[in-house]
Amino acid sequence: MISEEQFQNELDLIIANAVREDVGDGDHSSLACIPASAKGKAKLLVKDEGIIAGVDFAKMVFNYVDSELAVEVLINDGEKVKYGDVVFYVEGSSQSILKAERLVLNAMQRMSAIATKTQDFVSILDGTDTKILDTRKTTPGIRALEKWAVKIGGGENHRFALYDMIMLKDNHIDFAGGIAKAIQKTKDYLAEKGKDLKIIVEARDLNEVDEILKAGGVYRILLDNFDYDDTTEAVKRIGDQCLTESSGGITEDTIRRYAECGVNYISSGALTHSVYNMDLSLKAV
Repeated sequence: MISEEQFQNELDLIIANAVREDVGDGDHSSLACIPASAKGKAKLLVKDEGIIAGVDFAKMVFNYVDSELAVEVLINDGEKVKYGDVVFYVEGSSQSILKAERLVLNAMQRMSAIATKTQDFVSILDGTDTKILDTRKTTPGIRALEKWAVKIGGGENHRFALYDMIMLKDNHIDFAGGIAKAIQKTKDYLAEKGKDLKIIVEARDLNEVDEILKAGGVYRILLDNFDYDDTTEAVKRIGDQCLTESSGGITEDTIRRYAECGVNYISSGALTHSVYNMDLSLKAV
């Protein structure tokens, strides 16, 4: 996985680009009718229910826009919220509060939705040893926020991007000329480049599971679109040779059953690509 420094750099880029995109050469609505000296206070109001996420990110945004804005947090990231709850108050320059408002809301509404959905999946898995993973099926430009939200919701992050882990999927395998060749070429490449990256390989059936095990040196085998019986058999064959992951169209209705097959991880793109934003608003007080 990427380092904390790399992750923070991603967040800094998101904030700078989002403010550039939204503010441009100035928030002329506020500049036109609110004096630069005006002070104000606003509250982050919940009009929904679920898991709140993005509070710490909001503090970063407010600090970026105006380091003199003061934030009083009442509810922290990862806590349950309901309609009518106030998450935080922000106080200071009225122009600055308004300049940051939309970025804070856009980020927190989406992050909270992802955290809530992730927590739902985690709750279904309660009592098993299986952990829920996200994927790279994220919104371009804000992956760091969405993966952060998964962590807040109790899930775990898969690789962050193409550069921090090797994942040999069906197309890699087919283009490389088969599983054995794909894995060997990957090992040779990592040795040549002096890189220490974990290798995950996707299996489409039990025969491919056997091929991967024969090649060896794999961190995790991804069981793609396996049914329950084949998943159970694959876990049995793999044993403690490497970790296991189920993926492919797994829903709230089926995730518990896959976990009971004994896999270490279940990955779901739905955590980040199929959510409805939590209803939040920033209101003057």
